[in-house]
Amino acid sequence: MQTAAQQYDFELIAEGFDTPWAFGFLPDGSLLVTERDGKLLYLSGANRVEVSGLPEVETDGQGGLLDVLIPRDFNKTRDIYLTYVVKQGWRGAGTALMRGTLSSDGQRLDNVQTLFEMSKGSSGGRHFGSRLVEAPDGSLLMTLGDRADRDSAQDLSRHNGSILRLDRNGKPAAGNPFVGAATAQPEIWSFGHRNPQGLAVDPEGQLWAVEHGARGGDELNKLTAGANFGWPVISYGVHYSGFKIGEGQEKDGMEQPEHYWDPSIAPSGLAFHDGRGKAEWAGDAFVGSLKFDYIARMSGKPMLEVEQISGPETERVRDVRQGPNGAIWFLSVGNGALFRIAQ
Repeated sequence: MQTAAQQYDFELIAEGFDTPWAFGFLPDGSLLVTERDGKLLYLSGANRVEVSGLPEVETDGQGGLLDVLIPRDFNKTRDIYLTYVVKQGWRGAGTALMRGTLSSDGQRLDNVQTLFEMSKGSSGGRHFGSRLVEAPDGSLLMTLGDRADRDSAQDLSRHNGSILRLDRNGKPAAGNPFVGAATAQPEIWSFGHRNPQGLAVDPEGQLWAVEHGARGGDELNKLTAGANFGWPVISYGVHYSGFKIGEGQEKDGMEQPEHYWDPSIAPSGLAFHDGRGKAEWAGDAFVGSLKFDYIARMSGKPMLEVEQISGPETERVRDVRQGPNGAIWFLSVGNGALFRIAQ
């Protein structure tokens, strides 16, 4: 498949998924894949089983079973982490974090615990987030969308529209910027986000996120503790009606994106390459597009889109990750399949 820069071959790894959302690599070469309707699948060679033991998952519009994280100490603990949507109250729903111990045969989760639930669930099936990564210090970073309640992303008393930093038990991590503040949720690391659906740590340990704007204004953001990324006060997009959002594109005390897309690409999934197997990609970011069916390769300082990797295989890319041997892998919602870009 020819792109603007070079030719790639796409290798089909597995297919037949129903609305896949995320995947992760286990140390022995097997895989875990989430489906939004609440299924966690274990893939080992040609074998595929549904993992039992998950708690009830609320499937609500864009929400359901979402991200999966296999931490660095998996071989010692066999613990995995999952983000998912829970019912909160009569009509509310919100994003939550669970932990469970994967059995040796990969067929069930034991010792399942809900570690965190966002405050004040709300109705409507939009903007749940939710990506999850392990920081270099072992803490967990988790994204939450604004739940389509725009002003809540500027309200530190709520978790909406924020990126959280948690310890391994789902509690506020030590050193968080708002710990001890009377009117702020102590789990919050950064805020003013609309709907972050990509989160990753680059090879230098810097945390990044991609998030959906409204009509235009999708963003790649370089994250720092306590930073306000402006939604819905500033944005490079406009409302779907065409009306202006907030106060414009800049405001003192609010961060600018590293890069923004207009028109929107609906970014989902974010991975940084460490150069294994392809030295020229070292430090580059890879972002999936749900809207335009490609993977954006980002490079430079500031990060710019330098290549669009596309083909029939890249239909509605939901998740992107670097594999154990350096290849880029991705989940296509449109194909219901997992692919690897051959190197």
